[in-house]
Amino acid sequence: MPGFPTYHALGAMVLTVGMFIAFARGRIATEIVSLATIALIALGLFFFPLDPLHPTDGLMLAFSGFGHPALITICALMIMGRGLVVTGALEPATRFLDSVWKINTQLGMLVSLLMAMLLSMMVNDTPVLVLLLPIFVALAERGAMAASKTLIPLNAAVLIGGMATTIGTSTNLLVVSIAEDLGMEHMRVFDFTPIVAIAALVALPYLWLGMPRLLPDHGTANLRQHRAFAATLRVDDNSELIGLTPRDLEEQLPDNFRFEGPLDRQITANSRLPVSGSHRALEEAMRTFKARVAPAWVIERLNAAAHSQQADVVVVEMAITAESRLVGLTIPSSGVAGQFGVAVLGIHQQQRGPDKGRHEYSELQLKAGDVLLVMGPIAEIEEFAETDRLLLLEGAKEVPRRSKAVLAGAIMVGSVATASFGLWPIAIAALGGAIAMFVTGCVKFDRVGRALSANVIVLVAASIAIGRLILESGAAEWLGLVMSAGLQFLPPAAVLAAIMLFVTLLTNFASNAAAATVGTPIAFNIAQTLNLPAEPLILAVLFGCNLCYATPIAYQTNMLIMEEGGYQFRDYIRTGVPLVMLMATTLSILLVMFYM
Repeated sequence: MPGFPTYHALGAMVLTVGMFIAFARGRIATEIVSLATIALIALGLFFFPLDPLHPTDGLMLAFSGFGHPALITICALMIMGRGLVVTGALEPATRFLDSVWKINTQLGMLVSLLMAMLLSMMVNDTPVLVLLLPIFVALAERGAMAASKTLIPLNAAVLIGGMATTIGTSTNLLVVSIAEDLGMEHMRVFDFTPIVAIAALVALPYLWLGMPRLLPDHGTANLRQHRAFAATLRVDDNSELIGLTPRDLEEQLPDNFRFEGPLDRQITANSRLPVSGSHRALEEAMRTFKARVAPAWVIERLNAAAHSQQADVVVVEMAITAESRLVGLTIPSSGVAGQFGVAVLGIHQQQRGPDKGRHEYSELQLKAGDVLLVMGPIAEIEEFAETDRLLLLEGAKEVPRRSKAVLAGAIMVGSVATASFGLWPIAIAALGGAIAMFVTGCVKFDRVGRALSANVIVLVAASIAIGRLILESGAAEWLGLVMSAGLQFLPPAAVLAAIMLFVTLLTNFASNAAAATVGTPIAFNIAQTLNLPAEPLILAVLFGCNLCYATPIAYQTNMLIMEEGGYQFRDYIRTGVPLVMLMATTLSILLVMFYM
């Protein structure tokens, strides 16, 4: 048995446990805990240095995470992920998903899970879930499977897909980077993808058929209600709709969208058709019918203003207050397009008179409480709201720059492909991709702050610093000897499972980045002590960090779905613990088969 640890090793373990407790309690912001950890390492090693001859080396260790290739790679991937979102590059996938659900609910669920897994292999877990979440909420509102039945399985599928590549999550990159710092050979992007793919196929029936049965059915009680906006669909001279009638188009109508007024009148060039629908339905109708819901001159003007200001075009919902000058006016008589350079796409009125459907939305008299769907540059929208006493009801939704969608997708594919084929390291490939996103205009320089997460940056920096402290203080070696003493009589599969479950326990009650930081050097030292190959034990840590299904605090995407699904803590335990056991068992056996 190993002796008592050195005071440096003991201090490193105490600091790590303290960080775990702070993360798990959640009373202090994650970024504050991370910065405090860095500060304690810097101060502690300055006054009690590892090497008395070089007391400032502790400062370099404490702040080394901010210049680490892993952090640079994570930030670059965040920027590229934002490029995919703001250009609408992933929208074809979401529209396909919507169409499959309309065919069959069970087929839609299966395809959704598979798509979530595939997307999260290339894009960070959080943007993938954010992209798919509104689709599942909308499908539930249309009568499909309740969101409370689908969101936890969807989240689990995203997490499983994220563990399949080195770039699937920031935690994967962290584990691989720490392992390489310890002396392990470089891992390529898809080195362990076959293992995860097999485990995913084993878990898929449970996600698809088992999990929904274990979850409550909240119906649509907890879901947001989408407002129906009255609008005017404008037909251009060369439109394919000319000669048809609204009735001819009924089979192509998006959900929550309909034509108002007579359905048998013939559509001619420059027709103005009264319609109503949710914001999403209006967008879908414009795309399907290649039509507009605002005058062409207004759209051209606001696009020109956005281009000259280097600003994004956004769409917001704005409520008319009793003090607004718009009360009693119509949209044309208000002059908002000429005065503010914004386009009013539609109007939602709480009460409509008996003439509903007979007039265009532009002829409706505005009242206090009406909600306007407004598009324009954010500066013009804010000026409009302040001047005319309007309330912003929802955060601004950016209009995707679809002309850049193919380019953004090509940049992401090119970066991933070059890294996966070993042409250059993932840090260089990701950094090159991020620069390409800037140069081509897929991501704007003044919007980079929205792509990067300060929380993630300081968390990763703190995790790298404490990982180095655990290694250089001798704590990893001591813990490895302690665990080795208990694991030396077990078969390799049991050793792998024990390490994986140890890290899984940590990641479900604290930060998975911190669990990776602690688990990676311990696994490396156990491999050396037991004379086992290091790679499968490092992968056991990587997989364990991703088995974060059992608690809502284990990962940020778990929290994202909690309100939308109306979940309680026990829902995660009921569905997550069986999945953790299933995945841990499968992955442990596969690691032995592939590496030992």
